[in-house]
Amino acid sequence: MAKKQRLDKVLAHLGYGSRKEINRLCKGGLVTVDGEVIKSSSTHVDTENSIIKVGDEEINYREFVYLMMNKPDGVISATEDSRHQTVVDLIDAEYRSFDVFPVGRLDIDTEGFLLLTNDGKLAHRLLSPKKHVPKTYYAHVEGKVTETDIEAFKRGVTLDDGYETKPGELTILKSDTVSEIKLTIYEGKFHQVKRMFEAVDKKVVYLKRISMGNLKLDENLELGEYRELTEAELEILVNS
Repeated sequence: MAKKQRLDKVLAHLGYGSRKEINRLCKGGLVTVDGEVIKSSSTHVDTENSIIKVGDEEINYREFVYLMMNKPDGVISATEDSRHQTVVDLIDAEYRSFDVFPVGRLDIDTEGFLLLTNDGKLAHRLLSPKKHVPKTYYAHVEGKVTETDIEAFKRGVTLDDGYETKPGELTILKSDTVSEIKLTIYEGKFHQVKRMFEAVDKKVVYLKRISMGNLKLDENLELGEYRELTEAELEILVNS
C-alpha cells in the first residue's frame, strides 16, 4: 500500500516555499494531482503513483537524496557555522530543502569524498564503529615513509591520547623527503590519519579522502563540485 503524505510537506521538501506559500499556490488553483486542482494544501497525496504538478511543472518527489561531493580545502563539514563556509553552503537550494547533512567529517583542510544525505539510517550504518566501513585516503607526508611504518600501521598505532587504532592498510606510492601514500582505515577518530602519522614521527601536509566504503570519488568532480549518486553507486555504498 502506497504511503500518502501531506501535499504541503511534499512541496516544501522540494523547495516550493513555506507551507504558507504553498497554501497560497493551492488556493490560487496552481497545484493539480492527477489532473484535479487541489485547493487544500493539507490534502494527502500518493507521491509514488500520482502525477503532481505545480503550474505546468511535474514534480519528481523522492524521500531521500544522496550527494557525492569533492570537498575543497577551507570548507567545514557541517550544516551551519557562524565563521566558516560549510559544505551545505556549496549546494543548490533544491537540495538544501531536503535538510541534507554530511556523513561524518573531513577536517577543514582535508579534501575529497564527502557524502551528503538526509537518510539518517544509512548515515548511522556507514559511521557505526561496529560496521568497520573502510575509508581510503591519499596523502603527502613529510619524511620518508618506510616498510617499518607499513608494519606499524598493520598492527595499529597508539595515538597521543593513548588510544590504540585498529589495523590500517598503508601503501607507499613514493618514499622521499615528502612521501606519497594511500591509507585505508576502518574507524573515524578525530584527526585520525594525521595523528597516526604523528605516532610514527611524521607529519601529514596534504590529505584527500578518495573512497568511502566500496565507492570511489568521481575523478571528474572538481573541488567544490557535487552530484547525485547513481542507483548503482548507491547500491555499492549500501553494500559496503
